[in-house]
Amino acid sequence: MTSTESDRPIVVTGATGKQGGATVRRLLAEGRPVRALVRDTTAPAAAALAAAGAELVRGDFDDPASLPPALDGAAALFGIPPVAFGPAGPETDLEVARGRALIDAAAAAGIEQVVFSTVASASRASFGSAGKALIEEYLRDHIALPTVLRPVRFMTNYLGVGSRIDGISGGVHRHLFPPHEPMQVIALEDVAEFAALAFADPPRFAGRTLELAGDEPTPVAAAAAISEATGVPVRYEWLTDDEAAEIGPEVAETRKRWQAGHRWHADIEALRVIHPGLRTLADWLTESGAAALRAHLTTA
Repeated sequence: MTSTESDRPIVVTGATGKQGGATVRRLLAEGRPVRALVRDTTAPAAAALAAAGAELVRGDFDDPASLPPALDGAAALFGIPPVAFGPAGPETDLEVARGRALIDAAAAAGIEQVVFSTVASASRASFGSAGKALIEEYLRDHIALPTVLRPVRFMTNYLGVGSRIDGISGGVHRHLFPPHEPMQVIALEDVAEFAALAFADPPRFAGRTLELAGDEPTPVAAAAAISEATGVPVRYEWLTDDEAAEIGPEVAETRKRWQAGHRWHADIEALRVIHPGLRTLADWLTESGAAALRAHLTTA
């Protein structure tokens, strides 16, 4: 990377969200200029990014004309799938149209490197993955130096509230995973770390697709680790077929696929060679997770 390239900003979409926000913070920490693409530059989350040192620029995937000015002069792009949901669930066509509009705008701006974070794959396509697969294909066909990151379930999902699945409520974590079988998880900070590694060495990561996970505890072991780290008792409860079906058909189908053995397959040891600081669940709890969970669990 030349000094001229390192002086040009990296554009980050989804910057006010989880992955985008973590990536903005990671890049700023190493001194890279960042341009955060946001829909509302006055939103509190956007203001926090600006206070951290990011340049804010308005952009909307449903307004393709807003994208070229946001990408002008940028060195690279970090993209998050612009998902779309309607009453019937994911709107794949709209998600793909948004993703292609972003990639087209990047190509038109002369951006050669794009790191796109989608979703972990399994031996059988998962619910909501169709649009992301089409965006990945389009990315490889139109960008010279594409890198795809596919993260599994985020460790921060334990902080989820107001959901019948995934978060911790009343001291219980409910999910679709069999209680005593490995469940891969990843820290948001490590998704950002892999993105930063790719931006630091574009040729090394060009054309690569990385399935990302940092640990694979069983749900029961994860609940025990959270209990020990927070001092608040937490137990795991495996949703039944009927409970999954009551939440929704896509949840029921996901449970069946998981039971049939269609699991995530990140090679954690190989990832640790690339990123030796890859966080385990215990690392995340020690670093930030336990404090955040304790605050959540004692007020929920």
